[in-house]
Amino acid sequence: MYISTRGGEGKYSAAEAIKLGMASDGGLFVPDALVQFDLQQLQALGDYSYQQRALAVLNPYLPDYSQEEIEACINRAYNESKFDCKEIAPLISAGDDKYVLELWHGPTSAFKDMALQILPQLLSIALSKTGETDEIVILVATSGDTGKAALEGFKDVEQTKIIVFYPQDGVSQIQRLQMITQQGSNVSVAAVKGNFDDAQTGVKKIFNDQVYKRELAERGFRLSSANSINWGRLLPQIVYYFSAYADLVKQKRVKIGQPVNFVVPTGNFGNILAGYYAKMMGLPIKKLICASNHNNVLTEFFRTGRYDRRREFHKTISPSMDILISSNLERLLYHITNKNTALISEWMNKLSVEGYYEIGYDYLADLNEIFWADWVDDEKTIETIRRVYHTSSYLIDPHTAVAWEAGDKYRAQTGDNTPLVVLSTASPFKFNDSVLAAIADINDVTKLQNEFDMLDQISRITSLEIPTGLKNLKTDAIRHTGICAKEEMQQLVSNVLFT
Repeated sequence: MYISTRGGEGKYSAAEAIKLGMASDGGLFVPDALVQFDLQQLQALGDYSYQQRALAVLNPYLPDYSQEEIEACINRAYNESKFDCKEIAPLISAGDDKYVLELWHGPTSAFKDMALQILPQLLSIALSKTGETDEIVILVATSGDTGKAALEGFKDVEQTKIIVFYPQDGVSQIQRLQMITQQGSNVSVAAVKGNFDDAQTGVKKIFNDQVYKRELAERGFRLSSANSINWGRLLPQIVYYFSAYADLVKQKRVKIGQPVNFVVPTGNFGNILAGYYAKMMGLPIKKLICASNHNNVLTEFFRTGRYDRRREFHKTISPSMDILISSNLERLLYHITNKNTALISEWMNKLSVEGYYEIGYDYLADLNEIFWADWVDDEKTIETIRRVYHTSSYLIDPHTAVAWEAGDKYRAQTGDNTPLVVLSTASPFKFNDSVLAAIADINDVTKLQNEFDMLDQISRITSLEIPTGLKNLKTDAIRHTGICAKEEMQQLVSNVLFT
């Protein structure tokens, strides 16, 4: 069963939690117990396909779904017509006991596909199980990749509409084109005048407006979320941590039970939180390394115990991490405080009203047993892309570069040479200007050519094939031109639904 991090009354089935997306008290749904894997079960995963590994992780958390239903969801989400490699999330050796987990082989060339290809499948079944007759409206705030992945996953799914908000000048041009050319009879996209936090705060405000939700209900609509605040989005991300470890054992890189470290580029804290859940479920993870860009609110938090969003917002070349309010951190705090919902509510209210909260030394010490954090600026990010490519002929995007460099800094500062897995979260072609500047040593590529010339030039230099979905953007028609201020987001939702 699922309960709220803020102590709201009631327990919910998996289907109800996935359908609702967010608890009515503003909290996030968490499972009331965590599934445990022993070493024998972990050993068995080595002989499984990715689909079978997904079933092993998802099945215990979805007790109101039949195994046949879960298998059907998995097979519709993870197949070779959607992913360009049969491994789905391949593990690549980078030498020196370092490995790269490539999570971007899905239809939108970003790791968000790992969850957003299966979430619509889980939601469709949830609607049937709960007898839902209203139309479900998926509201999404995106810092770049979630928006396109959610649009692709939910397009033309019956009984749903999806509305995506992205920061007007806060995504890459490729990310923007992916969203505004999206096809589908049930999809809408709008730019928000502001940054990602403005978009995310606007979506949360709509979710928490009980009067507006009643108005929607009277008209036959119910809100839900495809952001990682939705447990149905977060749960599938746990799978790839288990899959990476299973591959390490299968490839005889580690012995069963031997600990590994994961370094994760993160902004909203969903990706790395999935790793925390994997560790709590018995996966032998020694350290989770939290990698941030110049918007380093998480680095400060893990070093000082103070979360303070009152800081300058930086627009960086790793825009999916340009976030100052990391929503999923709430789930971590719930677990680290031993389910102290009153304290979580106090902290979240203080963050909303005063812009910060502090967790105290004892809780910080507990977190530091598991997490280590650092941040990387744009200059070092470009340098890392260049260095990795020229030394190993391996091409990485800016988010992966942030993680790569943070992992190197961790090893240098701690002397810990435990096997290290770098989570690679996007195809380098999605951030063509930064990547081309790094590998071609060009200072300002945007003045030299358009987006598609840059894609072609990267392909020529590296002999890598441009992902099909990105190549086709050149001829795709622009379908969505909406733009609004953050105060106008609710009105835009009404315009989409009521007209």
